[in-house]
Amino acid sequence: MHQLNSLLLPIRTLHEQIRDAVVAACEQSSLDAMSLIDHDGEGDTIYAVDRISEDLLVDFFSREIAPITPIVLIAEGLAAGKVVLPLGTPESEAVWRIIIDPIDGTRGLMYQKRSAWILTGVAPNLGDATNLQDIELAVQTEIPLVKQHLSDSLWAIKGHGAEAERFNRVNGRRSPLPLQPSRAATIAHGFAMLSRFFPGARDVIAAIDEEIVLKALGPVQPGKAHCFEDQYICTGGQFYELMAGHDRFVGDIRPLMDGLLSRKGMALGICCHPYDVCTELIAREMGIIVTDPAGRPLRSVLNVDEDVAWVGYANEAIRQQIAPLLHDSLTGRGMLS
Repeated sequence: MHQLNSLLLPIRTLHEQIRDAVVAACEQSSLDAMSLIDHDGEGDTIYAVDRISEDLLVDFFSREIAPITPIVLIAEGLAAGKVVLPLGTPESEAVWRIIIDPIDGTRGLMYQKRSAWILTGVAPNLGDATNLQDIELAVQTEIPLVKQHLSDSLWAIKGHGAEAERFNRVNGRRSPLPLQPSRAATIAHGFAMLSRFFPGARDVIAAIDEEIVLKALGPVQPGKAHCFEDQYICTGGQFYELMAGHDRFVGDIRPLMDGLLSRKGMALGICCHPYDVCTELIAREMGIIVTDPAGRPLRSVLNVDEDVAWVGYANEAIRQQIAPLLHDSLTGRGMLS
């Protein structure tokens, strides 16, 4: 616990440095400049705006963390997706594996449509088998739009609950942020959805979504809305919407579409990766139920390329309403064994 607390402050400091640098760049640069493609990484396309945050990572951890505690840093943009710090240290001697997404939600941010998030998860170094369930400290910090003066940050230490804070960029004030996941027992009249951000199997995902909602809530009534959806193109943002009580059910099942697309001669395309879900510990510490589509804990290893499918339920009542329907819909299509 003491070791984790000693990491919390420097990681939050790093997040704030990244937030401030990215917001400043968005204020000063044109949309065209920020949206230039820097290069194609293993798991995602890296834009010019991504480089601002990535350039801070190795330098910060080399100065602030590694001289005290050797680490394995895992992030997009690093050679082989990871680096051991201090440089030259054998990987087996690292104490922690730290996985970070310096900007989750790049596209929404660079077009100034919606906040992005900085995500970090810290796990004991258990070698290459270290997975999401091993994460003991998680931090996520909002990168707000230029026109937005408030920025939220959330963090959790495993077994000790979650905390949140709101920062005012205008006056520098910080205040505790009480967040409460939805206590509703149904998705009716609330926000519930499956992610379908990009072309490729969107029709199938929409059909699964429609099937679940109709079985959960019955036929649509004339002039009425069963429930609503919000396609926030950012996993950290989706977790935040669950934690803030805005969404009741969110699922990202894109990896399950691989077989279907292969049979059509199509590629799967971009999916969620472990660094996108590395703060799911915070959601779980708030009481949100986060699983894979079959209902099991997420156990993806900490790397930059594994595809991750996940679902989040605001509470147990929502899980009981939706999980069996999701399971039946996926099983019926041969997407779950």
